[in-house]
Amino acid sequence: MATTTTPVSEIRKIQTFRRMAGFLLIIFLLLFLGALAWFYSVAHSALPQLDGTIKVPGLSAPVRVIRDNHGAPTIEAANLSDLYFAQGYVIAQDRLWQMDAMRRFAAGELAEVLGSALIEHDRQQRILGLRVAARRALEAISPEERSYFEAYARGVTAYIESHRDRLPLEFRILRYSPHPWTAVDCMLISAQMIEDLNHYPYKDALAREKILAKLGPELTAEPFVNTSWHDRPPTMSRPRLRNPKNDQEEEIETGKGSSVTYSTSPAITSPAFDSDPSLVMGSNNWVVSGAHTVSGKPLLSNDPHLGHQMPNLWYEVHLRSGKLDVAGVALPGMPTVILGHNQRIAWGFTNIGPTVEDLYVETFDNNGQYLTPRGWKQPEHRKEIIHVKGKPDLAVDVVVTRHGPIITELIKGETRKLALRWTAYEGARSPFFDLDSAQNWQEFRAALSKFDAPGQNVVYADVDGNIGYQATGKIPIRASGDGSLPENGSDDTHEWTGYIPFDKLPSIFNPASGIIATANGRITPDKYPYSISAGWEAPWRTARIYRVLESGKKFSAADMLQLQTDIYSEFERYSAERFVYAVDHARNSSARSRQAADIMRNWDGRMSADSAAPIIASRSRYELMHLLLEPKLGAAPKDSSTQGGVLSWKTYKWGMESVWLENVLLHQPKRWLPEKFSNYDELLTAAVEDAVTGKDAPKDLNTWKWGAYHPLEIKHPIFGQIPQLGRWTAPGLQPQSGSGFTVKAVTKHAGPSERMTVDLADLDRSTLNTVTGQSGNFLSPYYMDQWKAWYEGYTFPFPFSKQAVAKAGLHDLTLQP
Repeated sequence: MATTTTPVSEIRKIQTFRRMAGFLLIIFLLLFLGALAWFYSVAHSALPQLDGTIKVPGLSAPVRVIRDNHGAPTIEAANLSDLYFAQGYVIAQDRLWQMDAMRRFAAGELAEVLGSALIEHDRQQRILGLRVAARRALEAISPEERSYFEAYARGVTAYIESHRDRLPLEFRILRYSPHPWTAVDCMLISAQMIEDLNHYPYKDALAREKILAKLGPELTAEPFVNTSWHDRPPTMSRPRLRNPKNDQEEEIETGKGSSVTYSTSPAITSPAFDSDPSLVMGSNNWVVSGAHTVSGKPLLSNDPHLGHQMPNLWYEVHLRSGKLDVAGVALPGMPTVILGHNQRIAWGFTNIGPTVEDLYVETFDNNGQYLTPRGWKQPEHRKEIIHVKGKPDLAVDVVVTRHGPIITELIKGETRKLALRWTAYEGARSPFFDLDSAQNWQEFRAALSKFDAPGQNVVYADVDGNIGYQATGKIPIRASGDGSLPENGSDDTHEWTGYIPFDKLPSIFNPASGIIATANGRITPDKYPYSISAGWEAPWRTARIYRVLESGKKFSAADMLQLQTDIYSEFERYSAERFVYAVDHARNSSARSRQAADIMRNWDGRMSADSAAPIIASRSRYELMHLLLEPKLGAAPKDSSTQGGVLSWKTYKWGMESVWLENVLLHQPKRWLPEKFSNYDELLTAAVEDAVTGKDAPKDLNTWKWGAYHPLEIKHPIFGQIPQLGRWTAPGLQPQSGSGFTVKAVTKHAGPSERMTVDLADLDRSTLNTVTGQSGNFLSPYYMDQWKAWYEGYTFPFPFSKQAVAKAGLHDLTLQP
């Protein structure tokens, strides 16, 4: 029997190959471990010193910083200049890259560090001119306040300069170093908040103009409804309107269904439809007098709904110096406490949504001049240079008329020369130095009289048992019109003639009801003489809050948290009832639509993540809007990138579109019934059918889960782009309960940015939590330590007294001159 032998040379080749492969594997592992070690070392080096002493040039006296078990600092300084210097330094310890990214975002300077993909964003911001607005705002404040902004900026810069070799990891990955901080940068952060909250009415005006041209004034007025019988203006009292059969809705369920319900669905996918197309970032706030609390003193609650980011927006801080003793949340990049309380008063904000910007159609001639009532005039030209990483600079010529910058190129499909007038350009003053130190209602209102923008609803409570409400903002009075449509810029017919006087803005002190609440709905009482907003938000959250607070219960801080996480939707339950009725009465309804109706039939109205009914109701409502509007306004383009410039049924986006839809469901007007349907039962049944026969609808509708189709997503803007890091540096994609119509108002990318309740009976019993945590350094224990509480609906004590702060203290740092 013959045998086969392997030549010695072949054996040696195999052995050599194996040795080389093993050698290369070892090298790869060493490189990987080296990169991991470098990565960890760089990230770890950016962690701030939290204990001991740090020499900080620029201070006049020592400053003490006590941090609690969530990293929230109490800063104690001998004078206000040192206090705000230290606030800048301490926030930079935790949030430096976020601060730099925020100022670059506002100013339009992101392409310089992130590349050409950000050019269009930067172009938009340069045309809007937020840095110009920031300079004007700084000029509008007093020399004393300016000195505090400058002190804060010096504190941030002191940290930057002392840590050039230990910057946060984001700077190292992007290979750049931050510029020194300036007082103008502080105002840029404020200007960006104004843009986020008050820069959208012009889009509504353009959409209304297109729809008006198509439908005419009578029909257009109906979908652009701006009042509802559900409205609860905070200065008006009214009889309680209730339906006895729905009294059981008044109790808020605790536990699993009240906030987040964990989804058992196997995967989370993006919805095939926009479940909350009209949601504008908003907020809730309310205050109840001692007549409604277990302690006999007021409770004040606030949960602003803003866009999610990583790290979260707000920074918890407690500031002490002399008579100033104030705690709450601050904006990274700005001094003072924005929302919170001092030793005597508490306050919270929601967005008014005032119409504080107008579009003017300017007439230009061939020489580049534009027409005014006094003849032709040469516009100003502001040259902006956008630096682009790895590419040549880009020049932008911003044309500015008497009304403001020409923003035509920011609007798809627009050819007219449209100038934007906006109160943000007129020097928005800051009220927060005075607000933080206010001791009573009179001082509180005096501080808010300087709050120019963004216009806010502010609720108030004090330790003496008083409660109140004050609207704020620099809101224009027009010669004619209300800002709801673009107007001719060549005459003065629609010019601003002044601003609503502060003492004429809605305000109330100690109402007989002992209850005040706002949630971005209408705040003007009947027959109010001025126009504040041409487009209020829907009244559902406000109505729900009042319904619960008027239940006759004596409330505690825990009850306030339950209300903040409430997921009952009156509107979606009403819609579901109408759909069920229609399917029951329609001819030839399919088995599929009948199954959908059966699921909605006994639904309790709670937008629970594990429930199928919310998604069926929400999708049916979406399809109903489609069926109603497409015959009037046209089909939407298949290419979504061209949608903005073309009139279609998707052009209609309105804060009160749900109120219009309620009116249609209630009155069933023939003028809105599409020709192919003989009655509204058939129309609503068709909407349900369309909702449950989409490609993404499961075979068994009972397995559909609201949380999977209406998730939240929070990603770090840099680490989230790195697959190995994304899952460790942010919550990612998670199922959630709630909707745009629930008190817990949520979308995929927005939700409660913090939850606060101040107990005026004992300030140490107050509670506060943010979305993720205090730190922006992902190796910090305070990076995501608050996420579980936010997501599951519990919160943390927020100590205030010296004894409570000392007891909660975990770190003790001294900043030494």
